[in-house]
Amino acid sequence: MKKEMKMPQLGESVTEGTINKWLVAPGDTVQKYEPIAEVVTDKVNAEIPSSFTGVIKELFVQEDDTVAVGTLICSIEVESEQKDDSVDSEKEAASDTQNEGSENKESTKQDQSKRYSPAVLKMASEHGIQLEDIEGTGKGGRITRKDVQQIIDKGDQKQPTSIKNEDYSPTKEVTSKHTVENSISTAEGDLAIPLTPIRKAIAANMVRSKQEAPHAWMMIEVDVTNLVNFRNKVKASFKEKEGINLTYLPFFTKAIVEALKVYPQMNSMWAENKIIQKRDINLSLAVATEEALFVPVIKAADEKTVKGLAREINDLATKVRKGTLQSADVQGGTFTVNNTGAFGSVLSTPIINFPQAAILSIESIVKRPVVLETDQGDMIAIRSMVNLCLSIDHRVLDGLICGKFLAQVKENLEKINEDHTSIY
Repeated sequence: MKKEMKMPQLGESVTEGTINKWLVAPGDTVQKYEPIAEVVTDKVNAEIPSSFTGVIKELFVQEDDTVAVGTLICSIEVESEQKDDSVDSEKEAASDTQNEGSENKESTKQDQSKRYSPAVLKMASEHGIQLEDIEGTGKGGRITRKDVQQIIDKGDQKQPTSIKNEDYSPTKEVTSKHTVENSISTAEGDLAIPLTPIRKAIAANMVRSKQEAPHAWMMIEVDVTNLVNFRNKVKASFKEKEGINLTYLPFFTKAIVEALKVYPQMNSMWAENKIIQKRDINLSLAVATEEALFVPVIKAADEKTVKGLAREINDLATKVRKGTLQSADVQGGTFTVNNTGAFGSVLSTPIINFPQAAILSIESIVKRPVVLETDQGDMIAIRSMVNLCLSIDHRVLDGLICGKFLAQVKENLEKINEDHTSIY
């Protein structure tokens, strides 16, 4: 009896995945739950386990190909008497995808059909094919490599032309949407670096966020002198007692989640015909490696103490460095925090972690002269200052609520001191 395996949904809002490497070949015997492929998405790297015990019959997707959730990827021959008592992960994924988009099917189909895999984009670029002119035969109207290959075989490709797209300039009405790969000049000594699957996934997600969400930006500066002094006083004893370092990040995340409880509108997502205000506060935390950026999630962050947040941040960062993140570690995020200050940055305009409505960057803490108001009049003092930079989806949020939110975060941080702040 032949069974089918389909691309599972490996994270919330994930609609496609790239087969980075097949771990099996036709004719191989596999056990149920044995990994059969490595998959890369914009959220996580993961292995797909087999839903059956049997023999691999056929692989329908090539390595480095990107396919939509629910796409057939391989078939497995199983014994006829084997009971199908398991719920296939790929069926769950397909069901989740249907439920997620049940209220907006037509819009989803249109969005899917306009998103192209790296393989399709490369083929179209090399042969001067305008993808907008092709009617896709894939799921949701997506254009597949076979669709492009048919155009190539027929010789119907047109000369490359610029694609019209608004660039919001008062003097220009159109601009080129895609740059043809071969038009980029190179010189001797230039290095062409092939894109890894994870870099392709990150690029696609960033472009989608910038194109779909109208970004707006705000910044506020905060005096964290008392926080710096308090943390310096307790960090040694904390390390001795807990076995992990006490960084500034747990204090910042605590202040942020407390502000999210006051202004829950910030904990929202755009859903085409409505705005979803999330009940749970799950902080997505940007963690960088030399190769890529990952965004694991601190679940129920508002229920954790500073110590609990420190432990969670340490555990997730360790998983990122070791490459052991699971799909569950990156699902469910509602608001993103990016600690760009760790790299010495003092100002940034972060890109929203789509489909969330906001992302906040914590910049580097810098000592500088500040004017203080006292009973004796204004005076200049050296204080530890930090900039907090907020990017928002302007479809969901406006300046008034964002300004109040940042002011609340500022208040929460500036009142931290050894007399009133508990780590436990």
